[in-house]
Amino acid sequence: MVDTIVLPPVDAMTEAEIDPTLDLEAEIERLKREKNAVILAHYYQDGEIQDIADFVGDSLDLSRKAAATDADMIVFCGVKFMAEVAKILSPRKTVVLPDHEAGCSLEDSCRPKPFRHFREKHPDHVSVTYINCSAEVKAASDYIVTSSNAEHIINQLPEDKPILFAPDRHLGAYLNRKTGRDMLLWPGTCIVHEQFSEQELIKLKVRHPDAPVAAHPECPESILGHADHVGSTRTILDFVIQSEADTFIIATEQHIIHQMQKAAPDKTFLAAPGADGSCNCANCPFMALNTLEKLYLCLVNEVPGIHIPKDLRIEALTPLERMLDLSPPPVASASQRDAA
Repeated sequence: MVDTIVLPPVDAMTEAEIDPTLDLEAEIERLKREKNAVILAHYYQDGEIQDIADFVGDSLDLSRKAAATDADMIVFCGVKFMAEVAKILSPRKTVVLPDHEAGCSLEDSCRPKPFRHFREKHPDHVSVTYINCSAEVKAASDYIVTSSNAEHIINQLPEDKPILFAPDRHLGAYLNRKTGRDMLLWPGTCIVHEQFSEQELIKLKVRHPDAPVAAHPECPESILGHADHVGSTRTILDFVIQSEADTFIIATEQHIIHQMQKAAPDKTFLAAPGADGSCNCANCPFMALNTLEKLYLCLVNEVPGIHIPKDLRIEALTPLERMLDLSPPPVASASQRDAA
């Protein structure tokens, strides 16, 4: 497996060397200006990182921003596969991420060698692969999709062409139901969305009978069956902003609630519970590795960085460009329209 991470050198500043009296937000802003950097953050990042980012969005939004930015440096506050996408789309830019160990359970479930064997066993199938995967898996795929555009792209493929879908089996099963296809599914799952409890969700619905449930399609079908809205993080955010309801149950990583509270401060948002009735399952441990201190350090040191060999980048670029070409045109989210 190709290692795409450039680690800090031995003489790089460490977290222990940060002056505790430093105004981190102000220093991040200063370094960003000095280095012509842009900070991109996923909705699943901690609220203080979302607040200092230049743009907050879902995977499709962030891919478009990475491809279009005129910054010299992209600071990607998310997980490694997202930073890899930025480097693939903007190879001449420096791409850094706060913590090099910020991975993804879906990426971990779908390693390049087994994925290539999966493809070889089904040579007549076209490969539609969720963006939550490594650069190597992207390079071995025909099309990359996000939860925002997957249904739209799949519906553009010939109906008689069999499809392999990886790595999220819950998203794949949902798309099969939506599109009427019978895609062959890789058995991966997201550790966050896998842990929601149907029994505890029903209990929460009983306590809040008028609260719509908004769920990400990475959730199991047992959870999606109770949802009033199923969609990407971006569409979940739009749904709760535009709905007339005042209380919502959110079945996705709970840091998106930060954006919901900013856009609709008069509404109440409840994180869907796990098996023990708590909401702890709604935290992504990989996203949580990024902190304001590590964001500051990656601007100072310009590492951890992303380096992708040229041949691999070119191979992975093709299915990503197909995704961008086949995606519906971008539309401002409800929160962005309200802020304009």
